[in-house]
Amino acid sequence: MSAQEANEAIEKQVQALLAQMTLEEKVGQMTQIDFSVVSVVNGQDADNPVDQGKLEDAIFNHHVGSILNTPTTPNNKAQPIAKWRQMTQTIRETAAKTRLKIPVIYGIDAIHGATYTQNSVLFPQAISMAATFNTDLSFKAGEITAREVKASGLDWNFSPVMDIGRQPLWPRLWETYGEDVHLSSAMGSAYIKGHQGDNFAKADKVPTCLKHYVGYSYPLNGKDRSPAWIGERALREWFLPGFEAGVKAGAPTVMINSAEVDGIPGHANYHYLTEILRGELGFKGFTVSDWEDIIRLYSRDKLAASPREAVKIAVMAGVDMSMVPFNFSFYDLLLDLAKTGEVPMTRIDEAVSRILRVKYQSGLFETTEPALAVEGNFVSEEAVAVNRQAAREAIVLAKNDQHILPLSKQTSILVTGPTANLLSVMNGGWTITWQGDKEELYPQDKLTLLEAIRQKTSGKVTYVGGERFSDEINIEQAVNDARQHDVVVLALGEKPYTETMGNIVSLELDPVQLQLARAIFAIGKPVILVTFGGRPRIITEIADKAQAVVLGLLPGMEGGPAMADILFGDVNPSGKLPISYPRHANEVVPYDHKPLEAYEDNQYRPLYPFGHGLSYTSFETSGLHLNKEQIAVGDEIEVTVNVKNTGARAGKEAVLVYLNDVAASVTRPVKQLKAFKKVELKPGQQETLHFTLTAQDMSFIGLDMKRIVEPGEFKVMVGNEAVHFNVVKN
Repeated sequence: MSAQEANEAIEKQVQALLAQMTLEEKVGQMTQIDFSVVSVVNGQDADNPVDQGKLEDAIFNHHVGSILNTPTTPNNKAQPIAKWRQMTQTIRETAAKTRLKIPVIYGIDAIHGATYTQNSVLFPQAISMAATFNTDLSFKAGEITAREVKASGLDWNFSPVMDIGRQPLWPRLWETYGEDVHLSSAMGSAYIKGHQGDNFAKADKVPTCLKHYVGYSYPLNGKDRSPAWIGERALREWFLPGFEAGVKAGAPTVMINSAEVDGIPGHANYHYLTEILRGELGFKGFTVSDWEDIIRLYSRDKLAASPREAVKIAVMAGVDMSMVPFNFSFYDLLLDLAKTGEVPMTRIDEAVSRILRVKYQSGLFETTEPALAVEGNFVSEEAVAVNRQAAREAIVLAKNDQHILPLSKQTSILVTGPTANLLSVMNGGWTITWQGDKEELYPQDKLTLLEAIRQKTSGKVTYVGGERFSDEINIEQAVNDARQHDVVVLALGEKPYTETMGNIVSLELDPVQLQLARAIFAIGKPVILVTFGGRPRIITEIADKAQAVVLGLLPGMEGGPAMADILFGDVNPSGKLPISYPRHANEVVPYDHKPLEAYEDNQYRPLYPFGHGLSYTSFETSGLHLNKEQIAVGDEIEVTVNVKNTGARAGKEAVLVYLNDVAASVTRPVKQLKAFKKVELKPGQQETLHFTLTAQDMSFIGLDMKRIVEPGEFKVMVGNEAVHFNVVKN
């Protein structure tokens, strides 16, 4: 059966089922509840967390279409895989007893692996995956995550985040693929394709959900769930393309922005949700609200005069499913709105059709038990190896004065700092628990940085630090011990967090970390600065004094061994920054800035620029060449460039291709990433890379808010070379 025939068959099934449904059954499909609504008390600790009476009330009497999350909210935590399978099977069997046997779709935040399944493979977070500049690894992470989610008995993953990470204060920056439109789109698309394959009804595939449509990631004050001010051109230039790429990659669901843009909350924005998402981007799936955000149109935003009006506004704007999540208020209110005609049946049928379509596409109607066996599909050797490789390629060597790295395995090392001996700081939020900060729940067989260093070296290793991030470090002891060692590994950064719990007022490091660093530097020992965290906290003073700087970001559960591999040279670092690392807290300029931002006294002078990352070997690009000097509007141009390993050891290099529209009717960025490829080369080896720049790559949002390509001069840049071509009218 062809894809078109399969879609037509599903469409017939959807319409046939819809015709049999009562209004109550339809409204129920649009209702999503938290598992705690159907859980026994303290379900997270119960062998069987399902309260069968509550579950039957939810499914038989309220016809709920979806359930999400872990047994007890907000004290959620990862569950054993056997328990997940039992929970979801109970829900499956209960739904199968209903009149129409419509399955419940179970959603979970599996944002860097099967987050809430104990001992799952947990990858680097998205910001670190972006630092790999390796779409193959993103594809494999998607594949493995889907497999482990499905083996857990779960149906639907609230991932990936396709928001663009251009506001470094924002506490969800690390959930994005960084500040660049092309990098974010490429990495997210690869993840989706790995996660879903060409048919997400297959036993080892899972539908994805694009988050959080749109503009959520750019709050003016940097705090989560606070207003953004984004003009239409900026929206279309920077914020929509990632979602457009996700739609093209096949993501069948979209989660909506919890905050507001230009005074309109995401859940009330008909222009964004209907006119743009569906009318322009061609999205065919269903939209789901974020946590409690429909009622918040009334309780928080004061956009609606009542909870009832809030439901009407959201549904009519284009919200198909409501993450209520703790009661059936949405169901009751929408039922009444439909009966009075204030929400027309055409809109109800539209939303329910979209939900049913995704359920059919996901194969849920044919699933009577967990679709995938645990054995062979959960924490396989291959999956762990891919994770280790991702962590290695995600780590960025930012500074290496006098080639102090790699260290000898006989080096005597003092390890100190709040991130040196914790797994949580390498994983961040959405790890085992919502905030990711319950260190005691982390697997004991995984290594912290300190443990990995000790395992790697025969030299003396001393640790001065605490057992928790907040523990006070004995600075006097650290200084005295440092004098007895060859080198200090100073591990600084952030504690785990996500969402509003991660709001901060400054990117500056905690004063106590600066105090520790200054005391260590005062004795003159060589210092290797290692950082972990989801945001670029200001390290300028420390980085200037350190002999080496290694940016760990959030490398995941294999981060400790991966960092040790790099510190001791068993792995050649190849990560590159997916963001511009600011030099000062209030000096935030992205790499693709406008000429005005680097004119006269204005400068782009980050501590480390976008795309920065050192290696233990050296690479040179040369011979940058275009197949034509002139093309017509709408045509493509071919780019070739040589890359050579000019150093003494094998290594990987991401070659980045930038484009600049030299003069245009709307000011253009000084450069924009349009293509990249990561290659592995032996010493002396050279490879010729080929890239195609399309009309889309040359386009921008014109004066009339339409995407256009203007005739004129363009500049292609790779490494230290630049070549020009002209676009002329047909």
